[in-house]
Amino acid sequence: MIQFTSHKTTTDHQRALAMMRPADDVMRLERMGAFFPHRLSFMRSFIRRIASENAQISWPVTALDSNGFGHIVLSLPVSGRVYSLIAYSRHLDDSDRTDRVIATKWDASFCLFDGVPNEADIAFLADHVTTQELGHYHDRVLTLSRANKSVRLFQHVTDALSTGVQPDPDMLFSIGYLMRTTAVYGNGKFGIADRNKIMEFPGLDGSFQAEMLTVYLIREFSFRLVEHCAAQKALNMGAVALDDRMKQYLGIGNSTGLGMAPFLVTHPCLLHSWIVAREYALARIRLIEAAPDEMCSHFATLITRANIHVTQWQVEDEIQQARIDILREEIAAFCTSLEEKPLADRLPFDDAFSRVQMSSYEMQELLVSVLIEISPERVDGLESCMSHDVTSAFDPKMTLENVGALLDSHYCWAESLDLERREAHQSFWYTSEEKLEPRLGNRYEEDGAALEMPFAIPFYIRELRQALSEYPGDMLVAELLLSHPHLRYILCRIQTVAKFPYGEIQDNLVDAAIRPIDLLRCKLSFFGASKFDPKSDKWTRITLYQGAPHAGQLASHDADDWLFPLIPDMSSPL
Repeated sequence: MIQFTSHKTTTDHQRALAMMRPADDVMRLERMGAFFPHRLSFMRSFIRRIASENAQISWPVTALDSNGFGHIVLSLPVSGRVYSLIAYSRHLDDSDRTDRVIATKWDASFCLFDGVPNEADIAFLADHVTTQELGHYHDRVLTLSRANKSVRLFQHVTDALSTGVQPDPDMLFSIGYLMRTTAVYGNGKFGIADRNKIMEFPGLDGSFQAEMLTVYLIREFSFRLVEHCAAQKALNMGAVALDDRMKQYLGIGNSTGLGMAPFLVTHPCLLHSWIVAREYALARIRLIEAAPDEMCSHFATLITRANIHVTQWQVEDEIQQARIDILREEIAAFCTSLEEKPLADRLPFDDAFSRVQMSSYEMQELLVSVLIEISPERVDGLESCMSHDVTSAFDPKMTLENVGALLDSHYCWAESLDLERREAHQSFWYTSEEKLEPRLGNRYEEDGAALEMPFAIPFYIRELRQALSEYPGDMLVAELLLSHPHLRYILCRIQTVAKFPYGEIQDNLVDAAIRPIDLLRCKLSFFGASKFDPKSDKWTRITLYQGAPHAGQLASHDADDWLFPLIPDMSSPL
């Protein structure tokens, strides 16, 4: 929870709460689908932690052959506890190469290990980690992952470095990663350590910190692997390391789809924690009465960087590209407006925020990320509030009158939706029996709706309201459920959301027009993913850790300055 102590702090806290955007505004799917990475994103929090601890990666085991096949162990201490990535590199035939989740073979497979593995650990896990879902695991395995090379780029970089030159910058930066993951599994899946255990480990107590650590080490592995392959090709004579600027810009690619979308619906309390921290941070920045020159300068620098970043963001998806085109015009106009009319002396950043309220959601949410960045002392620390998840509470003694009051307070949005259209109830969410992954079906054309996930919230609300109209207000929830037991889920949900109002997505998630991609972008923004690149309305490509300091840069003074990464200028030497 967000803490405060002194009277002044209490007053500031209350003012910030009053300044926060209401859930009715923030929790609309179209807005959530315009979120950008920000200072409270989980990758940012992770890098801040290890940089502050001056963490150093070690390589206790390197056992790769001349083709780069074998295994490597990378170890990193986080908050006093050592974690290791065991990376297995294997030959992959082109006929087996696919990024689909149904793949059974990959260029590399990984597990995050609690401690430093010995030879027996590495040998035992080799036959399991390389088969991923088919393997057997114990609770010293914290995550599982796998990745494929960007074959053409990986080979180009290997060839260039082996001859003593750097790779072609245009080719390198147009792709942006040497490897791309197809899954990062955590939270007890397939028998690995459960989240409840990992939360007790130093440095991994925050949201998705084990997964963020895993991907960061995979990124380091990709650099090590390509440099090893280059050195072997050059017979260890004349090969060079990859330029630091190139390393910093390169991230890890990822393709992700419907698998992560339901998480936001099934974890309303956790979603509330994420959103409320972000909104509270924004409110604190908007309340700055007068900004010192260095803060204003930082704001101007970030706006300029964001402007360039957006010009470098190009996608094939027509809908998203149209939004980017509009954003480019809006941010350029915003920069011009700042030159013509500087920010107000009093509440300057509230002034900046007010200037974009008629702009697109993309522009509004980009500015949110900029504002959260400019005053670390008002924002850092809020990440400790973002792993607050609770079990939904259920009160069978609540009266139906009070239930109706909760609906009036938190679910008026559901009344504004047109639920009479056939298309309004067309989609259904279900879990694939084959891969245990979420899918989206058409209830009018496909079987399986009887097993759908309970995501048709507006329809449940309508049914509950109808039931409430048939019984006296002093009746208890427990009595209602004797004749309507199927309403227990929605009753429990509305009682929970009453305490966690940012936990409910205020749209119809089973409408034919639903764009799951908006759910993905919201969640990925909290991961810290950049260059959001939709390939349909159901899956996207992203880049993780693009612009982040690599292992050799963690001690740098600007290790935390990588919001809106830009393609580096390679025209001058380091």
